[in-house]
Amino acid sequence: MVKLNKIYTRTGDDGTTGLGSGERVAKYDLRVEAYGTVDEANAAVGLARLHLSHLPDVDALLVRIQNDLFDLGADLCTPEREGAPPPAYEPLRIVPSQVDRLEADIDRLNAELPALRSFVLPGGEPAAAYLHLARTVSRRAERQMVELARQPGEVVGKAAIQYMNRLSDLLFVASRYVNARGCGDVLWVPGANR
Repeated sequence: MVKLNKIYTRTGDDGTTGLGSGERVAKYDLRVEAYGTVDEANAAVGLARLHLSHLPDVDALLVRIQNDLFDLGADLCTPEREGAPPPAYEPLRIVPSQVDRLEADIDRLNAELPALRSFVLPGGEPAAAYLHLARTVSRRAERQMVELARQPGEVVGKAAIQYMNRLSDLLFVASRYVNARGCGDVLWVPGANR
């Protein structure tokens, strides 16, 4: 259980931050960028939730996702490096069942939607617009995680990368689901303003 008695520590005043392993790295380290972007995606999901009192099923799904995103942040914050000794405790990692749950949620929500005949513009209902924002931030986090995994000696779990990939898909489908119960999707009209 996390216990925070003091919010500021002054240990980051030198431009570094501590990882779950105790190692200190620059605040611009790619690992810190990745879990910081996961946190940003979580905040965007929270904004969407402000507009979902009329859809408790979607809100409950997003609460679970927010918790998973904290798990993912903990996963990324505790490096697993090639050749390094494992930590003295078992670190929290994203597991395949979390990815499977996202896939089941995508299938369930998508089954109620008409087939797409055009690309969808971010917009429509406020919750849908925020879900699109969360989707784009999730894609950025995924790109950072893939880049981190390609760095020599760095490891990012396969399930963690899969989770972020499926999450952006789920957020897209959820935005359509929300819009289908409101004002409808805003469709892209190619060349409409020529």
